[in-house]
Amino acid sequence: MKALTGNRLSDGEVVFWKDGQWVERFLEAQVFAEEDAAIAAEAHAKTEQTIVVDPYLIDVIESEGLWAPLSYRERIRALGPSNHPQHGKQAAGGDDIAALQHAHGAARSTGRVALIKRK
Repeated sequence: MKALTGNRLSDGEVVFWKDGQWVERFLEAQVFAEEDAAIAAEAHAKTEQTIVVDPYLIDVIESEGLWAPLSYRERIRALGPSNHPQHGKQAAGGDDIAALQHAHGAARSTGRVALIKRK
């Protein structure tokens, strides 16, 4: 399963694709079951790069009855520009935000972490 995301040029906000438009909340994002449909939507979105910067596909999983990005990085992006629950999308709350904050399952980091040994 895939979803399409990018950053809006006007304000840098993370947005998600839904039926030919960009929406701010991940809950409203269109989830593609078929790879061909996802690739076609991505190609269409890339023709509109005056609205969104470099749109790309992300993997999604079902968590607590709602969809959530598979990677931890994308979950953070979907929660908004702040790690403080009193700001941005998190302040607005809702079941979708709670699902993203507490998503279980296969969240994975897409990068490597270098551990520093302390003496």
